[in-house]
Amino acid sequence: MELQQFLDHVNAGKTVKLPSEEMAYSGYLTQEALKVTAEINTGYHTPEELQRLFAELTGHPVNSTLGLIPPFYTDCGKSIHIGQHVFINTGCTMQDQGGVYIDDGALIGHHATLVTLNHDLDPNHRGDLHPAPIHIGKRVWLGANVTVLPGVSIGDGAVIAAGAIVTKDVPANTVAAGVPAKIIKTIERTEENE
Repeated sequence: MELQQFLDHVNAGKTVKLPSEEMAYSGYLTQEALKVTAEINTGYHTPEELQRLFAELTGHPVNSTLGLIPPFYTDCGKSIHIGQHVFINTGCTMQDQGGVYIDDGALIGHHATLVTLNHDLDPNHRGDLHPAPIHIGKRVWLGANVTVLPGVSIGDGAVIAAGAIVTKDVPANTVAAGVPAKIIKTIERTEENE
């Protein structure tokens, strides 16, 4: 199996069955990601070195505005898509096989977890994986220890309060908090934020 075949499969939302060629390739990608994240997470690296390693992890160029404070964890890396001026704080985990899309100016807090795979509820198929992408909009702020579950989109300018578990889409310019996260307020925008 080739990378693009695997990405086409999961990006179409198709189940990754156990056993299958897709599941075997998923395991291969995990091992490759572990090699690169081990390097990211060991010793000191300049911002430029971290950007180079992140590009190696994702398999495509990373812009020079990416800010990353290790450690960083992922089980794939090849389906992470990062915009301009994104900051990822320490301890972030991205289970990205279903696709993680982070738009310009997003801030990802300490120990945030982005999960794009669900296991099957049927015990006879529990090893099967169901991918669904996560979309983080422009200028979103995920607080510390936020968890975003598969298939969730967070609208531009939204804030997710520390410790929240996001199970459903969050509209733009709102604040969501709690377990499960609920909208608690609307953000008033100023002219200079436009």
